[in-house]
Amino acid sequence: MTAFYEHSTQGPARGTIRLLQLYPRDMNIYGDWGNTLVLVRRAQRQGYDVELVSYDPGGELPEGVHLVVGGGGQDSGQDRIKEDLLAVGPQLRAWAADGVPMLVICGLYQLFGHRFATGQGAEIPGIGLIDAETRAGQGRLIGNITLDTEEFGQVVGYENHSGLTTLGPGARPLGTVRVGDGNNGSDSTEGARVHHVIGSYLHGSLLPKNPVVADWLLERAVALTGAAWDPEPLDDAWAERARAVAVSRPR
Repeated sequence: MTAFYEHSTQGPARGTIRLLQLYPRDMNIYGDWGNTLVLVRRAQRQGYDVELVSYDPGGELPEGVHLVVGGGGQDSGQDRIKEDLLAVGPQLRAWAADGVPMLVICGLYQLFGHRFATGQGAEIPGIGLIDAETRAGQGRLIGNITLDTEEFGQVVGYENHSGLTTLGPGARPLGTVRVGDGNNGSDSTEGARVHHVIGSYLHGSLLPKNPVVADWLLERAVALTGAAWDPEPLDDAWAERARAVAVSRPR
């Protein structure tokens, strides 16, 4: 799928961002599509055009990508994409090393690590872009979650996962858990960061409640286009309300 979104401000576009939605057919649950929509709309409101492209198993991986977004999926979805993901893994690692920003949630976060050991005793290999390993837990980690982060301040979201992820020395956490379980419920970490790549268990979707993260991704994407990122202040009142509700609700 290729969709071209024109900017919503008057005058010529300030640049064009090519945004890749990775495996939307199999890895797009718990509202993760909302992350893509936020990136498109916030880019438009800042005067940029967005070309939205998608990639599913068996397709042709687009070139000239400035930003990559991928969502969560069930174990069956991970199993369907695993061979294809391994095939395109070298290109994804190369993009990350070249500074392409990426946001991968839950299932794709797990498969961007080294491996995922399922509850049935199988092992789904990952692409090793993030220094992390995941194993299936006995129960599910569910509920609103609040993080403290160095770059983004307080980050809020909703987690719903059974995988327990442990980071290696080559990755740093997205944040420290204030309320919730995070990566594994035991070491107070949530998510991972390497290069300009963010992996996280936060659904809900993540970006509508955390526009500062969306703008961080867009700033780095715009830099790759050669255009200038000089954003105008946006009205984020609804995002602030959503954040306040999420923080106030018990798990």
